[in-house]
Amino acid sequence: MRRIAIGNNVSITIDLDPRHPTMLPECYFLGAEHVVQPLKDKLNSKVHLWDPEVDVLQNFKAILETDFPSKSDFEKSDFTMDCGICYAYRLDSAIPDQVCDDPHCAQPFHQACLYEWLNGLPSSRQSFNIIYGECPYCTKPITLKLLNKPF
Repeated sequence: MRRIAIGNNVSITIDLDPRHPTMLPECYFLGAEHVVQPLKDKLNSKVHLWDPEVDVLQNFKAILETDFPSKSDFEKSDFTMDCGICYAYRLDSAIPDQVCDDPHCAQPFHQACLYEWLNGLPSSRQSFNIIYGECPYCTKPITLKLLNKPF
């Protein structure tokens, strides 16, 4: 599995199958919804253009119509976004994978940290596996969708 930065507030996590390394990998985008949704739409509409004869990065560049930042353009710290609650990049083995959707905020959080934060707020509410509350930074509405308990 690899996480590739697309920009300062968005990245893609890919999980390659070692038996078929040139096939379309499982992938998901991390970032604010207003940034991620256009990338998801491009991937879904152009997935048929995936060429197993071309390497994975070149396929993603062509399908997403974007250039990925190179090591010479940026420092690693430009893309290492610490969690806005615990102020760490790694929490156990997890990296921040939740982001405030407000374009002016876009603060990243670990799922476990945001879960604990939202559960501690009297104004938060939960419906099945979705918790609704406010961003700890900008107080705009934030939604956390839980696939599993984060701890």
